[in-house]
Amino acid sequence: MAVTTGGAAGAAERFPILAPEAMTPAQRTVAAAIAAGPRKSLGGPFNAWLRSPELADKLQKVGEHIRFHSSVPKRLNEFAILITARAWNAEYEWYAHYPLALQAGLKPAVAAELAAGRRPAGMAADEATVFDVLTELRRDKRLSDARYGEAKALLGDQGVIDLIALAGYYDLVSMTLNVAEVKPPEPGPLPLPVR
Repeated sequence: MAVTTGGAAGAAERFPILAPEAMTPAQRTVAAAIAAGPRKSLGGPFNAWLRSPELADKLQKVGEHIRFHSSVPKRLNEFAILITARAWNAEYEWYAHYPLALQAGLKPAVAAELAAGRRPAGMAADEATVFDVLTELRRDKRLSDARYGEAKALLGDQGVIDLIALAGYYDLVSMTLNVAEVKPPEPGPLPLPVR
């Protein structure tokens, strides 16, 4: 089984990289499934999650759906991931998704202002809706009727649910990364300042 760990990020993690020969059969099965999927790496939260292989298997399937099969357009999906990374000071998550967000069409200036902890000026209207929905949801623990109406008008019922699921999943990813102390292997083109 050829499984990569995602680079040097695992060197100082609280959960040391699991070598395939040290894995339980259940861990090897899940690691192989992750390696065969679109991620192809046990970087990020996956090495830590392998400590609970059944949960890791379920979470990687949810993550695959959220990343690759969401009804939320790719640019907004990646922007929402960056918003979550910023909310949690999740440096590895930012490192992994910043280039994906730019590839999906997010303007570098919008990402730079988000990284600095500001509400980005120059957001497209749909980006502003996603930013405001996720900001209000995290701050107030719910959405006002007006904000919900904006989200539904933009994304429809399925999109609203997909966006909520994305936020919750990446909250979990970010918490895992922070507890495991997973750091980027390098600063990247726009490092996330911890605030």
